[in-house]
Amino acid sequence: MRILQNHSDFIEYTPIEKEIKAAEEAEKKTVRFEDIVVLFTAVERGDNISIATKAINEVKESLEIIKCKKILIYPFVHLTNNPSSPGTALKVLKEMEKISKKIGLETYRAPFGWNKQYNIKIKGHPLAEQSKFFGKVDIKDKEEVSEAIKSEKKLKSFWYILEPDGKLTSVEKFDFKKHEKLKKLADYEIKKSRVVRQMPPHIKLMRKMEIADFEPGSDPGNLRYYPKGRLIKSLLEMFVTQKVIEYGGMEVETPIMYNFQHPALADYLNRFPARQYVVKSDEKEFFLRFSACFGQFLMAKDSQFSYKQLPYKIYELTRYSFRREKSGELVGLRRLRAFTMPDVHALCSNLEQAKKEFIVRFNLSRDVLKGSGLNDSDYEMAIRFTKDFYEENKDFINNLIKLHGKPVLVEMWEQKFFYFILKYEFNFIDNLNKASALSTDQIDIENGKRYEITYIDKNDKKQYPIILHCSPSGAIERVMYSLLEKAYTNSKSGKNPTFSLWLSPTQVRLCPVNDNYIKYSEEIMKELEENKIRVDIDDRTERVEKKVRDSEMEWIPFIVVIGKKEKESKKLAVRFRETGKVENISLESLIEKIKKLTKDYPFKPLPLAKFLTKRPKFV
Repeated sequence: MRILQNHSDFIEYTPIEKEIKAAEEAEKKTVRFEDIVVLFTAVERGDNISIATKAINEVKESLEIIKCKKILIYPFVHLTNNPSSPGTALKVLKEMEKISKKIGLETYRAPFGWNKQYNIKIKGHPLAEQSKFFGKVDIKDKEEVSEAIKSEKKLKSFWYILEPDGKLTSVEKFDFKKHEKLKKLADYEIKKSRVVRQMPPHIKLMRKMEIADFEPGSDPGNLRYYPKGRLIKSLLEMFVTQKVIEYGGMEVETPIMYNFQHPALADYLNRFPARQYVVKSDEKEFFLRFSACFGQFLMAKDSQFSYKQLPYKIYELTRYSFRREKSGELVGLRRLRAFTMPDVHALCSNLEQAKKEFIVRFNLSRDVLKGSGLNDSDYEMAIRFTKDFYEENKDFINNLIKLHGKPVLVEMWEQKFFYFILKYEFNFIDNLNKASALSTDQIDIENGKRYEITYIDKNDKKQYPIILHCSPSGAIERVMYSLLEKAYTNSKSGKNPTFSLWLSPTQVRLCPVNDNYIKYSEEIMKELEENKIRVDIDDRTERVEKKVRDSEMEWIPFIVVIGKKEKESKKLAVRFRETGKVENISLESLIEKIKKLTKDYPFKPLPLAKFLTKRPKFV
């Protein structure tokens, strides 16, 4: 049995015509249910009453988490290629209905054997869409799971806290009194449970602010981005790319799918703990990339370079990378199946050069997060290495911790399994105490040889480079999630939630007190736009108090009321969101202030109508 479970705001369906002779009797009228869990159900060959019982009992457990007790059993044979006979299917569906009513669920069942037209709106939380399977697993239905995932579960880890003075203490003995977030990171990492059972605050915010939303027409973990969200995402992409190019990264573009049978790729897949999407073409199997490594390494293999060009820095912003994360782990912008990953590799001649470059990139990552709006206090660091590497490189590792300036979580292994010998991540801790990796870098000692990447050394001999893998920000979507979660935390402590000015979709909102001042507002708007400032006009027939209140709900950094006084004095009444204060300043002063605060950051124009009355509402 296969069930697609959707927690829905509503579903309405209309029986159109009978598809089979054994169809139940039903009226050809529209039926509507609200706030209901819809179970699109396919009964398969071999299903029986015990399968029906097992299915309903598991559904009941998930309903308790999402606080809903109303279900609609909706026959949906299209979920399977192995359907049971109509008679058996109807019998099992009726049994499911009977069992669910018996255990106290408000239960409905759509008519069996009909072609039905339906319309559904699925709720926007991480547990709204769930796929369930009951019965024997067909070998063809198994997901591609790398050997690294299987082996990762068997690895024995030793957990410590490493302090800036070099002191290494076991997690059990460390005093976390002044390090609450680090304690949360340690608990999360040691338990290794990624399942989310509550809706984190950023999901409500991403929808309310019209940034992003779930896409019911795609695979879970693939989001839609509204104009404001696309703008924020695009600006972050531009900023990270700008910082990497300043660092010396050579930007390239590579394919999103690769052949499973390529020898270097097949070997690497089994060294990387990620689940793949599989695509078939011309009888060959391909996987969608989960990083930019494949394309960049194959490109580096075919290029010619010597020790004089090292470190060789190659960069791509992957839109998108793909990982088939488990459905229960998918949550808003935090964990996705399709995500945007800036990926910059550095090919180094030896470990000493790699360690020197690692420090440069460590500082690059900190600068990228700070510029994005995340300070050192907003994240915690985890670092992972083998015991041997730690013993041989204590000074290097301790120097990293000193740069970070506070204790870090250490995962130490007795022996190396992965292709890297050291890896760190900066982790954001959200309002549900879940940790999410942002910036990361690794020292890779295997893939130079695996991909046959060589450089010419001082003695004209071919050598394999050591490769550094860095994402200076982590996934762009995860930065957006962190900013939203941080804003929510600030609001709970009495601060006004904000984006950094350069990321705010509308930087200045002009609020004319009535229609007589719209033309003057347009003159101000023109001058602001000429200075690369995103501005719009609230031309609605609302009281100015409501215009200001609605602007505050959109986190507009500068709200300007335009009336007779402002027009005559040439002074603007500007409400500063960050402080909540209103100041009377000239337009020139406002422009100067904004340009100073956004200097060195990328700019894009507002991708929305300049007048609020001309805008659609997306959510």
